[in-house]
Amino acid sequence: MSRIIDTIVNSLQDLLGSAIKVFPAIIAALIIIMLTRYGAEFTRKIAEKIGNKALQSKSLQLLFCKTVSVTTWIIGVVLACVVVFPGLRLGDIIATLGLGSVAVGFAFQDIFKNFLSGILILIQRPFRLDDQIIVGDHEGTVERIDLRVTKLCTYEGERILIPNSDVFTSAVRVRTAYNQRRTDLAVGVDYNTSLPKAKSILQKTIEGVEGVSDDKSPEIDLVGFGDSSIDFIVRYWTNSRQLQVRQVQTRAIMGIKEALDAANIGIPYPIRTLYYYNQDKYSDNLPDNNNSNEKKSDRPYISSIE
Repeated sequence: MSRIIDTIVNSLQDLLGSAIKVFPAIIAALIIIMLTRYGAEFTRKIAEKIGNKALQSKSLQLLFCKTVSVTTWIIGVVLACVVVFPGLRLGDIIATLGLGSVAVGFAFQDIFKNFLSGILILIQRPFRLDDQIIVGDHEGTVERIDLRVTKLCTYEGERILIPNSDVFTSAVRVRTAYNQRRTDLAVGVDYNTSLPKAKSILQKTIEGVEGVSDDKSPEIDLVGFGDSSIDFIVRYWTNSRQLQVRQVQTRAIMGIKEALDAANIGIPYPIRTLYYYNQDKYSDNLPDNNNSNEKKSDRPYISSIE
C-alpha cells in the first residue's frame, strides 16, 4: 500500500516539476496572445486606411480587413504554440495544417465554395451595392455582399440571402447597370381608327409625360392585328430605378387613356361572336321533312357576347 502511495506522490511531484518548468512558457504564450489581440486591431486599422485608398468596393475593403486580421491571429497563435512546445517544428505545424485543411475542406466544401465565389464577385464586381438585380426567381436591391451570401432587399421590404455560388454561376440581370431603362407599353385601338392619327396622338402624349427621358426619343410601333384591336407598342426610356419606372408607367397609362378618350378613339376589350345555325338541315339522322309548315329557316342567328 505504501508503495502505491509513493508512486502517486512521485508522479504528482514530476507533474508539478514539469508544470513549473512550462509555467514561464505558458506565461509567455499568454503574453503573445494578448499582444496578438492588440496587433490584430492595429493591423486592421492600417488595412482600413489602405483599403479606403486602394479599393473602391466597400465589400472588398471589408474582406481585406478581415483577411489581415485573421492572418495576424494565425501568426500569433503559431508563435504561442512554438513557445509552449519548444520541440514543435515549423514543418510539423505546416503538415498538420495541411492535413487539417484537407479534412475541413471535405467537410465544409459548400462553405468554401461560397467563400471563393464571394471573393470572385468582389474582385470582378459584376454589380455594386444598391444595384437592383434579378437572380433566378429573386429580384431586389443589393444590400451587402458577404463572404458567404449576397443579401437582397426585395421591393416588398423582405430580405433574401442568396449563396454566392448561386449568384456566381447564374445569369444575373442588373437592372440599374445603366442610368436609363426602356419600358414597352402595349396599347390597342379600335379597327375603325385612323392609324396615323393614333400614332401621332400616342407620340405626342408619351413625350409630354413627366419622367420620360428627353435623351432618347420615344418610339411608337405597330406590332400586329389583335382579336379585337390593332396593337401598338409605346417604347420610352426612364430612370433605371424600379420606383421611377413604376411611377412613369402609371402616368403614361393615365395620359394615353385621357388622350385617346379626347380623340374619340376606343380601346376595345375582347369580343367573342357566336353563330347559331339550324342543325336540322345538317343532321343525317333526321328524316327529310318536306312539309313547308314544319321546315325551319336555314338563316343563322348571330349573337355577340362581350
